[in-house]
Amino acid sequence: MNRRRRIYEGKAKILYEGPEPGTLIQHFKDDATAFNAKKHEIIEGKGVLNNRISEMIFERLNDIGVPTHFIKRLNMREQLIREVEIIPLEVVVRNVAAGSLAKRLGLEEGTQLPRSIIEFYYKSDELDDPMVAEEHITAFGWATPPEIDEIMQLALRINDFLVGLFLGIGIRLVDFKIEFGRLWDNEQLRIVLADEISPDSCRLWDTKTDNKLDKDRFRRDLGDVLEAYQEVAKRLGVLNENRPVQAKGPVLVSSNPSTSESD
Repeated sequence: MNRRRRIYEGKAKILYEGPEPGTLIQHFKDDATAFNAKKHEIIEGKGVLNNRISEMIFERLNDIGVPTHFIKRLNMREQLIREVEIIPLEVVVRNVAAGSLAKRLGLEEGTQLPRSIIEFYYKSDELDDPMVAEEHITAFGWATPPEIDEIMQLALRINDFLVGLFLGIGIRLVDFKIEFGRLWDNEQLRIVLADEISPDSCRLWDTKTDNKLDKDRFRRDLGDVLEAYQEVAKRLGVLNENRPVQAKGPVLVSSNPSTSESD
């Protein structure tokens, strides 16, 4: 890897200075984390799969007019993206009861919700990403009321697209997490989709078997994490079945799983 200035490193990605002003290079790591990194392993090849899956989804969203930070994929692990001012919120769209929603409301996992629900969480590892309301968001200046409205409209539009995309390949989109940022475009401030969309950030269940094809396989020690991600990639048509991602298997970094779940 060429020597580049590192801008930021998160649990699953690294951002480097881009080749042009206003651009960044997003590098996908093989780290798998859960419970705000209390559980952490290296799953060789995961970053490659997430890069390809997220690339495909962001390209399709760009094609239908959803504004994103994505420009192009550079190599197996990296994307060229626009630099944005990240809004410090995790936006979770839920279609089916699972994870923390099922626990909070005493719902059986797999229950179809009456309608899609949008939840906001404040991005803070130190605070375990607490759930917040629109009142908190506006009171603390994280986003304005018009920005919240735009975020919600975009989130529902993205959800409609993803539900159809995954249903077409036999996958049920249970829920997913996305992030947004502010971008100046021709002297106009725009809200754009940022971060990634991959099995790291979605709950994806096979429509026939309810087999989990996402990071819950890591969170819940179900095994076959890489194989599940490969299955999603193959169904999306971004992974040649004759040339699967090679890996030696998970490498334990640290393990101290919690009984709570942030999503």
